[in-house]
Amino acid sequence: MVVIFADDLGYGDLGCYGSPTIRTPHLDRMAAEGMRFTDFYVASEVCSPSRAALLTGRYPIRSGMYGPRRVLFPNSKGGLPDSEITIAEALKAKGYATAHVGKWHLGIHEGSRPLEQGFDLSVGLPYSNDMDGRPGLPKGSSGSPNPPEDGWNVPLMRNGEIIEQPAKQTALTRRYTEEAVKFIESNKQKPFFLYMAHSFPHVPLFASPAFKGKSRAGIFGDAVEELDWSVGEVLDCLRKQGLAENTLVFFTSDNGPWLIMGDQGGSAGPLKDGKGSTWEGGMRVPGIAWMPGRIQPTVSSVMTQSMDLLPTFLAMAGADKPQGVTLDGEDLSSLLFEGSPLPERPFFFYRGDKLYACRLGEWKAHFKTQTGYGQAKPDLYEPPLLFHLGKDPSEKRDVAAQYPEVVAQIQKAVEAHQAGVVPGKMQFD
Repeated sequence: MVVIFADDLGYGDLGCYGSPTIRTPHLDRMAAEGMRFTDFYVASEVCSPSRAALLTGRYPIRSGMYGPRRVLFPNSKGGLPDSEITIAEALKAKGYATAHVGKWHLGIHEGSRPLEQGFDLSVGLPYSNDMDGRPGLPKGSSGSPNPPEDGWNVPLMRNGEIIEQPAKQTALTRRYTEEAVKFIESNKQKPFFLYMAHSFPHVPLFASPAFKGKSRAGIFGDAVEELDWSVGEVLDCLRKQGLAENTLVFFTSDNGPWLIMGDQGGSAGPLKDGKGSTWEGGMRVPGIAWMPGRIQPTVSSVMTQSMDLLPTFLAMAGADKPQGVTLDGEDLSSLLFEGSPLPERPFFFYRGDKLYACRLGEWKAHFKTQTGYGQAKPDLYEPPLLFHLGKDPSEKRDVAAQYPEVVAQIQKAVEAHQAGVVPGKMQFD
């Protein structure tokens, strides 16, 4: 089982999701051979809580992955609690080899680090590539189309030990890819779980010489096209090792595009806003499932989410679900392998520990809205805004006045959900 997780990749940044300028032939082929989701969501509009939700199958509020600074920083005291059960821990108990390759950003302290969260191998950055800026780094360097290569002192680590500092960012995608391929080849005789979390296209943006300057979309496109190459290398490795038909690969992104970065920020396509917001552009992202011979080529509009991956993987492995905790995802096996629809269920849009919106079926209600960055306080709505996402995916036409019964149904779902939520201890200081 493989998860490939991009960083700040928007809904409109891949060819198979409508990008007219960024070439992504490997992801386009993956989508054509597998199941491409049009309505796939992550559980947070920013990085650390989104990653926690994917690995635990739980809304971040339950694990305490929230706080004033919204994500973890190098000087943060918290991290993913060791009491949380990750996909890696659950699969390791069933004899799986487990590896984390790429960005972690779930904590650097004891109990929160990859090897303590179920991974046998960990190679990558402990947090975002724009952290640990060197003294005197000019303001705005992260969002520059030509960021200084020596601008950030973030370390590259292997199993908790620093192997390069600062990490050579132009080589990151290639090095991650080499590590992923090596792990697959080394474990081809046993079941494995690979969590491959790319550092790009989060700013500062870098690409290797083979890709720099090649995309019509500038350095952002260069970075995405190299990420696409990486996906191709992983899928080719699985094919060559005879593992493709037995390995579920899922590709997605941690949140929407960082729009305030301009040309270096990507695109949400037709969706509203981006990273940091609970509008569709902040949390609806590309989602592609691939397993030749098992998953038929399909475009699915079924509402699915990153928290579904844990129960899906555990069901496929015959592993037990974590005991004594509430899981917020559902097993997608029947949808993936049989095309069976899922029962309708609500999806809740959190920003930190506050619930901002809820989707039920084609309908989405906003109780609060706030742009990703630059708006100090949210706008509040009573009654909430209401949009029909099938007819209005850009969330332009509020129809709450015409459908009070839908608003009431969504409010009832929210009340039932909130009655069962016990917030975890806040981890982001």
